[in-house]
Amino acid sequence: MLLDIEMIGTDTGDDERSVTLERQSLENFLVSVERRAYSIAFSSLGHREDALDIVQESMTQLVARYSNKGSDEWRPLFYKILQSRINDLHRRHMVQNKVKGWLTKFRNKEDGAESEEDPIENVPGPDSTSPHQQHERERQLEVLQRAVTALPSRQKQAFMLRCWEGLSTAETSSAMNCSEGSVKTHYSRAIHSIRATLGEHWYE
Repeated sequence: MLLDIEMIGTDTGDDERSVTLERQSLENFLVSVERRAYSIAFSSLGHREDALDIVQESMTQLVARYSNKGSDEWRPLFYKILQSRINDLHRRHMVQNKVKGWLTKFRNKEDGAESEEDPIENVPGPDSTSPHQQHERERQLEVLQRAVTALPSRQKQAFMLRCWEGLSTAETSSAMNCSEGSVKTHYSRAIHSIRATLGEHWYE
């Protein structure tokens, strides 16, 4: 999935080496976040192709706009772009669904029938990396994934960025474009909700 990164160098050897190192550093960063970014996008959107597109677009935007930033800034910037793209797609889907609903009701108006979609998204958990506890790990991740998927959107974002990605409160605040206090509130509510849902399956 990882995009090809193109960076323009200068004629001098030192500058070319600098560009090469910068490119390698950025490529390594994108490789490091690719799988988790996809997991976040897939959990939020429920559609594989949409998730792949969102991650690719986010990577492309990071390279195009922020490749000259310090490497310590890439992480919060990338997740801010990712969340923005996810939110944009949610809004587009809402509009499309409203239009589809109106058209369906209009087509069925004469016979009085109405068609309403109620899709159920089954999101698989991430692959386990522990061969000795494969079955148990997969079971825990499946239960956790269902609990996370059921969270309200902002709580889900806060949980994924803070818990799964390990972003700080400040980095999550930047990614979600809200105050640190709001991040703490969303994250706390998410944790309490997940614990209540998981019960004996809860693990930290």
